[in-house]
Amino acid sequence: MDSAPRDKTRTRTNDPERTKADILTVATEEFSTYGLSGARVDAIAERTRTSKRMIYYYFGSKEGLYLAVLEKAYADIRAVEADLRLGDLSPAEAIRRLIEFTFDYDEDHPDFIRLVTIENIHRAEHLSASRNIGRLNLSVIEAITGIIARGQADGSFRPDVEPLDIHMMISALCFFRVANRHTFGAIFGVDLSEPALRARHRRMTGDAILRLIERA
Repeated sequence: MDSAPRDKTRTRTNDPERTKADILTVATEEFSTYGLSGARVDAIAERTRTSKRMIYYYFGSKEGLYLAVLEKAYADIRAVEADLRLGDLSPAEAIRRLIEFTFDYDEDHPDFIRLVTIENIHRAEHLSASRNIGRLNLSVIEAITGIIARGQADGSFRPDVEPLDIHMMISALCFFRVANRHTFGAIFGVDLSEPALRARHRRMTGDAILRLIERA
């Protein structure tokens, strides 16, 4: 006998923190799929078996929920990043490890890429209102600053390397593959998710950035 279809709707709970976490998970899917204007709070409420009123109680408004989703998205990547133990590696190994982590994270979290793209469409209006996102993202700049300083001290990195420039380059090269996957694939007839191509681009990204910052 066939089992009943899996119900994707989440069960309501009396645990406020669990309820908020469930709302954020579903809201991430809703906003990344439909954008801020197209997302429906009613749909989020239905899928979490809560109410629109309860969502507004926790997050204040649709825009407040969207901002909470953005903050969680950035907090999640920075939290995993903090566990990489980059200080235990040589400067070159640490930079490559950070690049590979960013590459894999972006590939495995397309919702994050779509959310960042959507917020850029809104000219970072909501992100700029956050008291947390700027602080959250200081950690990656501090990590890169420490790696670069070690590499400059031992002579392996050029003296004119700027940490924020390196972060931008890592983000740009890793972000593009996910954000532009469908258009790039349609234009050039390639599948950027193909394992061999993905592995080549992962290695190429690390090689390119290291060749830029290493001493000749």
